[in-house]
Amino acid sequence: MRDLTIKDIVTCIGGKLITGKEDLVCKTFSKDTRTIKNGDIYIGIKGENFDGNVFWKKALDNGAMGVIVQNIEFDEQDIETYQDKIIIEVEDTLQALYKLASYKRDIYDVPVIAITGSVGKTSTKDLVSNVVAQKYQICKTIGNNNNNIGMPFTILNAPNDIEAFVLEMGMNHFGEIHLLSKIAKPNICIITNIGTSHIGNLGSRENILKAKLEILDGAQNPYMVINNDNDLLHKWYEENKDKIKIKTYGINEKSDIQAKDIQLYEDGSEYTINLNNKNEKIKVPVGGEHFVLNSLCAIAVGELLDIQNDDIKRGIETFSLTKNRMEIIELKNGIKLINDAYNSSVESVKASLAYMNHMKANRRIAVLGDILETGEFALPLHKEIGKIVCENQVDMLICSGENAKYIVESAKENGFGEKNIYYFENKEEIVELLKQIIQAEDIILFKASNGMRFFDIAEKIKIELK
Repeated sequence: MRDLTIKDIVTCIGGKLITGKEDLVCKTFSKDTRTIKNGDIYIGIKGENFDGNVFWKKALDNGAMGVIVQNIEFDEQDIETYQDKIIIEVEDTLQALYKLASYKRDIYDVPVIAITGSVGKTSTKDLVSNVVAQKYQICKTIGNNNNNIGMPFTILNAPNDIEAFVLEMGMNHFGEIHLLSKIAKPNICIITNIGTSHIGNLGSRENILKAKLEILDGAQNPYMVINNDNDLLHKWYEENKDKIKIKTYGINEKSDIQAKDIQLYEDGSEYTINLNNKNEKIKVPVGGEHFVLNSLCAIAVGELLDIQNDDIKRGIETFSLTKNRMEIIELKNGIKLINDAYNSSVESVKASLAYMNHMKANRRIAVLGDILETGEFALPLHKEIGKIVCENQVDMLICSGENAKYIVESAKENGFGEKNIYYFENKEEIVELLKQIIQAEDIILFKASNGMRFFDIAEKIKIELK
């Protein structure tokens, strides 16, 4: 992989070089003047409520070697002041970002693994990344940088010596994964499941599947890796197994990578699997059957990349989760918090409650909030959660949020004792209740969509009781 020069950048994005030298080399890019580093190229991104282009001078003053901007009128004083810096003018900085990331991706001749799905994208990415990293120098999605801005910047800031990309792709609407796939051009495409996340935007699970399958739109000679236990993915597999290379993983459906003799524990799980024609015992360091599935996906990728059995096992056994995903926080008096409040759906609530069931506890307390972007499906989906609560060993239910009222209604309708149900209009009231009622050996699960910020409640309780 060779370095990008300013000339490469200008040519790629069809920009106009206002000041600076074409032969200078650029290795890193930024969109945030607060974290700008010496040598960065700053790209001004214009959003609905924010225009990063207006901060171009601040970026240069803070150490950027150059900027890519739109709709800026440069006067003679500007050009004189920044004559030793790089200023590139384009019609649309967002399109420039896409073109540049796609261009840099093409320079690498390495495996590109792309991951999407209704739930479990990030934890699957964490597992896949750690397995692939046993053999390759990787560049992976950090945090929640899985959208049309975060993913291109991940590619742009990849070091020259990387040997594989592991990229998470998120979406809310049709066309978003299409764009990301066209930029990343993946070789291995993963769909973890098709659930109900964003169903309010897309209208049906079938449409969610259609949107997720956009991951193939830019793929190059792809191998598809899918969760064969998911009903819609299994149906798609049966219809397409003779048209495209597909590797399946699962627990219940017969699959290429299938877990047997699963043992679920509070802090992890074990199972056996036929791995590269050898029976192996796999240990997953995070509890819950859904993490068994996520680890099977990582094994499938490991096999496709010819990673040795011991390295695959080591990658699974040593991985760590991105913050706020099934984060177990141990406090005084044996109290445990399960902070799984980054995202939520019917499927992930069910998985989280099932995991809590496997934990020894004095009482199991579920603190649940709204699933966002459910639209006209808000009532039935939140009602379904109330029913799921009653099917699990939950001793106390605490809810907040406009649609969380339906969780409460459904729980009552399905027999959950009213004296153990609380509903609050705001999160501060939840904090105050928990401070009063928490007992030794209690387990408290926090679960809601990211926009509900239930992780703030978990953090406050952690501070109070640590």
